[in-house]
Amino acid sequence: MSKYNINTLQVIAINYFVACFIGITAFQGNITVENTLQSDWFLGAIFLGFLFISIFFVMAMTAQKNGVSVASVASKMSVVIPIIFGIYVYNEGTGLQKIIGIILALLAVYLTSVKSAAEINFKKNLLLPIILFFGSGTIDTSIKYIETTYVPDNGIPLFSASIFGIAAILGLIALITKKAFKITKKAVIGGLLLGVVNYGSIYFLLKALDHELFESSTLFTVNHVAIVMFSTLIGLFVFKEHLTRKNWIGIVLAIIAIILVTLA
Repeated sequence: MSKYNINTLQVIAINYFVACFIGITAFQGNITVENTLQSDWFLGAIFLGFLFISIFFVMAMTAQKNGVSVASVASKMSVVIPIIFGIYVYNEGTGLQKIIGIILALLAVYLTSVKSAAEINFKKNLLLPIILFFGSGTIDTSIKYIETTYVPDNGIPLFSASIFGIAAILGLIALITKKAFKITKKAVIGGLLLGVVNYGSIYFLLKALDHELFESSTLFTVNHVAIVMFSTLIGLFVFKEHLTRKNWIGIVLAIIAIILVTLA
């Protein structure tokens, strides 16, 4: 966001506070500090809140050291971790059509994420992409496990708010440490918009994971591929970004993968 003279850390911190506030407002029930701290899912919320802010920094460092394409591929390809977890832990379906769809989805993620004609060099600063890959995969896997095991049907808003609240506190500490506490108007607007989207994405993902008709391996595949595909198309039509032949092939494969996995 430096292109628009916006402090990214400020936007991220504000976004987490906004998302936390929305979650608290949306929760239908009495909220007390004692009950929240004693909830079965609270330690999981702390863990996820820490991961949210940490992986953001890792993603930023990966983009800086390795390039945006490497960061995008490493974070989105991590979908293979919750997919494998869902298949082995929850005995989710593994028909041939679904397996082909998942393979095409991973290929689509790679092809749509490569924003230049140059090949991605993962060997450069290899540690950061690895951490980003496993960190992003751990977030998705943990969300599924904690939601299924510990979060009650009406507890999703408060669970989400707690995750964002922990991340917001850590973000605030980072702002103070970096002495970047002079909040700008652009950062506030960006944080408000991102906070609404961020909360909505987590809330509806959790609601979908809670639904008996949807398998997590299917949901995470469709979710990740759709995000990459639509982000690429938005970049094309809104920001006039140039798409390579690989990007277009990736978009086509993404559509095919979504159809195969959804109908499997």
